Amino acid sequence: MDLTTTYLGLLLRSPLVVGAAAPLTEDLSNLQRIEAAGAGAVVLHSLFEEQIRQDMLDLHHHLQHGTESYAEALTYFPEPEIFHVGPETYLAHIRRAKELIEIPVIASLNGSTAGGWVNYARQIEEAGADALELNIYAIPTDFHLSGADIEQQYLDILRGVKAAVSIPVAVKLSPYFTNLAAMAHRLTCEGANALVLFNRFYQPDIDIEELEVRPHVLLSTPQAMRLPMRWIAILYGRIDADLAATSGIQRGVDVVRMLMAGAKVTMVVSALLRHGIDHLRVIEQELVQWMTEHDYQAVSELQGTMSQIYCPNPSEFERAQYMKAIQTYHPAPVTSSELR
Repeated sequence: MDLTTTYLGLLLRSPLVVGAAAPLTEDLSNLQRIEAAGAGAVVLHSLFEEQIRQDMLDLHHHLQHGTESYAEALTYFPEPEIFHVGPETYLAHIRRAKELIEIPVIASLNGSTAGGWVNYARQIEEAGADALELNIYAIPTDFHLSGADIEQQYLDILRGVKAAVSIPVAVKLSPYFTNLAAMAHRLTCEGANALVLFNRFYQPDIDIEELEVRPHVLLSTPQAMRLPMRWIAILYGRIDADLAATSGIQRGVDVVRMLMAGAKVTMVVSALLRHGIDHLRVIEQELVQWMTEHDYQAVSELQGTMSQIYCPNPSEFERAQYMKAIQTYHPAPVTSSELR
């Protein structure tokens, strides 16, 4: 059985990629377990520019605090293992990962300024990452910022990073664009080697007793895969970029569906957080079993077979499927007790 695929110009032993998640990838021993479980590649947790800036502010505070009170304070300097400036820890993690595992290591960057995106992307490449995923996560709250302005920001980030590095670059997108197909096309024209569909916006909750806004992370469920699967099927063969599926992938049959839609790789996170890293073996076994039972010899035979590219009129196809979905749904019958 040939499970190999290509993604970002890299040859992977399997389409199963472990997506960016700090609990899975910030521990070096976990990276070794991920490789042993059969992952084709791993995406490291994101480097956030805000964290780097906060470290720098903390260091500046500790360097300055008390210097006017005691002469001895003039010689004080924080211990390097406690305070560090810049992305040194993240870059060291990349270097060590490359030493310990053989599967491709894809770094993830979440910048907040134009200069930050470019500067840290360049340093990530120098650290030895095989590729870079731009995790563009921002919720616009400026009432005067137009949709066109937001799209241009994405394009400017990508253009700047591509001009600064030579390693392949993927863009992780949210689905909230007026015309996602047009945006995907524009990103590939600017040099995106892959698109990762989709970024999930984590929604906070309100503690009504403590009157606080609190983070509330909900792991994805199988239902979450419908949206990326649909858009991968629409984009496959129509843009010059690889497509990576993320969100809701729990079982081998989910991988099959995403591959048939047109994904080159499927990124798994929530299933591993629920069941452990070794669950990746189970997903691969289910994938191989399904392919064997249905006489598929290679992953490449699956990719794109159920995409929209084979439909002569995609718009009519979408409307037909929409109408079919509405007409085929039947509500549960009303029971006699409900009629009383």
